[in-house]
Amino acid sequence: MPILTRLAALTVLLSLACPAFALDDTPQNREEQAGRYLKAVPPQSMMADMTTKMAQSLPANQQEQFKQAMTKYLDMNKLTAAIGSAMQKTFTADELQALADFYGSAIGKSAISKMANYYAAVMPSAMGEIQAAFTKSQEEAVKGQSQDAAKPQADAPKAQTEAPK
Repeated sequence: MPILTRLAALTVLLSLACPAFALDDTPQNREEQAGRYLKAVPPQSMMADMTTKMAQSLPANQQEQFKQAMTKYLDMNKLTAAIGSAMQKTFTADELQALADFYGSAIGKSAISKMANYYAAVMPSAMGEIQAAFTKSQEEAVKGQSQDAAKPQADAPKAQTEAPK
């Protein structure tokens, strides 16, 4: 049998077998895969990176105090439990497995190490746009209220001119 035919047959067999490798989407499998993800992406590391980046937006004389407060008062056990719980509610076992596999790989670790920089770069623009949208919605609401007040009360019930019988 020529090599190309063998490769084609192997490809077909593997594509048929792939569903057999899927995890059952059970609460136990979700919990296990979320645990793998949390080992690959420890919330402590993620929060330390975010805290450092957030501190950089503060005046220099407040940065160290902010980092110390976050280290002292942030309940990592509660945060880790919340992350794990949210992941289990949101993602399937297969999705959690894929996330854990990716973020556990060398390229995934490289990508996650850059997330704090990414968020630090995006957040000022995102917050500015959110604030602008909020301001515009408030202006629109005020404008709508003033226009409603200026309209004649055409829809208001007309006063009865006759006494009830």
